[in-house]
Amino acid sequence: MAFLSDTLARVKPSPTIAVTNKARELKEAGRDVIGLGAGEPDFDTPENIKRAAIAAIESGKTKYTAVDGIPELKKAICAKFERENGLSYKPSQITVGTGGKQVLYNALVATLNPGDEVVIPAPYWVSYPDMVLLAGGTPVFVEGRMQTGYKITGAQLEAAITPKTKWVIFNSPSNPSGAAYSREELKELTDVLMRHPHVWVMSDDMYEHLTFGDFEFVTPAQVEPGLYDRTLTCNGVSKAYAMTGWRIGYAGGPEALIKAMGKVQSQSTSNPCSVSQYAAVEALNGPQDYVIESRKAFERRRDLVVAALNTCPGITCPTPEGAFYVYPSVEGCIGKTSKGGVTIENDEAFAAALLEEAGVAVVFGAAFGLSPNFRISYATSDAALTEACARIKAFCEGLK
Repeated sequence: MAFLSDTLARVKPSPTIAVTNKARELKEAGRDVIGLGAGEPDFDTPENIKRAAIAAIESGKTKYTAVDGIPELKKAICAKFERENGLSYKPSQITVGTGGKQVLYNALVATLNPGDEVVIPAPYWVSYPDMVLLAGGTPVFVEGRMQTGYKITGAQLEAAITPKTKWVIFNSPSNPSGAAYSREELKELTDVLMRHPHVWVMSDDMYEHLTFGDFEFVTPAQVEPGLYDRTLTCNGVSKAYAMTGWRIGYAGGPEALIKAMGKVQSQSTSNPCSVSQYAAVEALNGPQDYVIESRKAFERRRDLVVAALNTCPGITCPTPEGAFYVYPSVEGCIGKTSKGGVTIENDEAFAAALLEEAGVAVVFGAAFGLSPNFRISYATSDAALTEACARIKAFCEGLK
């Protein structure tokens, strides 16, 4: 009898975490490495949020809380959904988890049975397929190519839906591509979903506040109110407020689903960190200056990276609408050989050679389900990005 679960054999460790760890190990060994793998703002958590956490500690708010969130935070989340998305939820329709990942996983565990399918547009966040597999479901991929801005069409979505489809996972702005769907593009997809009432929508809006220019963010249940009763609208404070380590994610949805997710959480982690929850209340209810300022910084960095990468031989880098990633194609590099003698057979080989020979850590595209590409997180300093792009250009110029 095997000791480890057969289910575990179906999943793989997170490639983004692996790249970040590898870059850290090389730095500790004395190598000059610029890590562009982590999807984490480099800014510090705003002072008002830190002060709220300190106040919570000093007033003794360090005990167990309700399993899926304190009343104060659920109230703040309800107000946020109403204020920013035009979605009306009651506290009983809100769940709070230990990060956005737990919220998504709870929903999948609470709803999937063997044979249930989950449609996932590619390129996708690396954890979506493996969470589906761990929950007993089957991921079904739909490719959004670079030619269509890494977005899928209504016709593609229609073709992917079967009687076994339980969920569609929707992520805009996207990790890894930064692509964001306009209201018109999203309406095309929601029109398809309205024709398939057995399909639920899991909308991962984690990068909602990171859109650039005059782009208007919208979420599925906002665009199509007819989907409200079968949509789980997910979000969190990690990216918008530089609170990745605080581990607070949340979602709004139908009461029966929220209750089922609470049951899962009650037998796994129980409540999220009490202090983090009080900090999240301040994040949502307090001044939003940081959100505005960080958006400006990320837009500047996006423009810097896109312009620099498009000077690199063999690389084509579209301009994304949001998040803090770019997802350039390395199609023009495939088949060439690096100065170190590595044949660039695919994007994984490109990323490995780039790290070894140029000291730049990126995540290869196959990890996100679409090749030949790689992902750069530009959530780091302008100086580091400028140097990294210069190294990437020199590496590409050295390919023969």
